[in-house]
Amino acid sequence: MPIKYVHTNIIAGDWKRLADFYIEVFGCEPVPPARDLRGGWLDDGTGVSHAHLRGMHLRLPGHGKTGPTLEIYAYDNMLEKESPAANRKGFGHIAFAVDDVEDITQRVINAGGGALGKVVQHAVKGVGLLTFTYLTDPEGNIVEVQHWSDEA
Repeated sequence: MPIKYVHTNIIAGDWKRLADFYIEVFGCEPVPPARDLRGGWLDDGTGVSHAHLRGMHLRLPGHGKTGPTLEIYAYDNMLEKESPAANRKGFGHIAFAVDDVEDITQRVINAGGGALGKVVQHAVKGVGLLTFTYLTDPEGNIVEVQHWSDEA
């Protein structure tokens, strides 16, 4: 079987609220059923003793019914994370291509997210004009919104 990308996971303090954010702002679609998982198999697979998690998968826009998902889960017992920074080691952000970066930026803020950077434009020689910014979802995960055009 060839390798196939299937999902990205976010561990959330409030998985329902965070799922609603991605549904409302980015048009992600729920992939039932919601999960409520526990047991020795989960402890063994995650390396987390007495693991219990709840959450759901959201189909990411633009890839059809079999495309990758955003998996949003909450464990009963979670470790705290540091504040978001674009240059922190590890996974940095997820990104969405949008038609209007400023409009989506305002929608993110209105839905409880925040602005990490400013909306900027930059011509990339041989590629086009990039308009983008880094934002945060309501739990501080970094989300890039970008738009490419042929104008340069």
